[in-house]
Amino acid sequence: MIDLTNTNIILTGATGGIGNSILDNLVSSGANILATGTNEDKLKLIKEKYKNVNTEKFDISNHSGIESFISKSNDVLGGKIDVLVNNAGITRDNLSIRMKDEEWQKVIDINLTSTFLLSKYTIKKMLKSKKGKIINITSVVGHTGNIGQANYTASKAGVVAMSKSLALEYGKKNINVNCISPGFITTEMTDKINDEHKELLKSRIPMSRFGSPNDIAYAVIFLSSNLSDYITGETIHVNGGMYFS
Repeated sequence: MIDLTNTNIILTGATGGIGNSILDNLVSSGANILATGTNEDKLKLIKEKYKNVNTEKFDISNHSGIESFISKSNDVLGGKIDVLVNNAGITRDNLSIRMKDEEWQKVIDINLTSTFLLSKYTIKKMLKSKKGKIINITSVVGHTGNIGQANYTASKAGVVAMSKSLALEYGKKNINVNCISPGFITTEMTDKINDEHKELLKSRIPMSRFGSPNDIAYAVIFLSSNLSDYITGETIHVNGGMYFS
């Protein structure tokens, strides 16, 4: 396991399946973590399981509160943020002609705008320490498109393009900005898919299986470490060969 001792990390969406796996692996690597989410009960469970993990209930859709959240997180982590992992996100699926305006806007607001604002205010802190890493969790459908997900695919494609721009803007300041793009990962969401549809989806994957949340977590560990210091503006595709960039 890569050693991330003394690395201060903010993780959003820590209570979900992928987020929880990222958290577990970050803890194992020795990182100093502030984990955030909206489910208070699950945050309490995190605190009970990982005594040294800082937790904070925060809704990233609260755009006006993001600057103060980052400032508070910076203080909790001892005055320095080394890594921000933007993992939180939502879906509101519907065919485009049936999609309500609020379904479109809610997904864009949380998946894209919140990710931008979290990155913006974190970069301001990172500039003071003259280094940092931002890792944005996107999705394979942000590259391929997907039926019923015009809002979600647009938001994830937007994050990829935004990340490239941030990488260009702050590369000289030693701030790396990269994306991890998961394919089909085994979570509570995929557990709800019937067996026939699962087999259809697996037939589109050269490795003929869904990924594990740990597969995403391992990529996060790598991008959080000094092994990735010369990588920025990139997307790591973790999809079993389903999509090549």
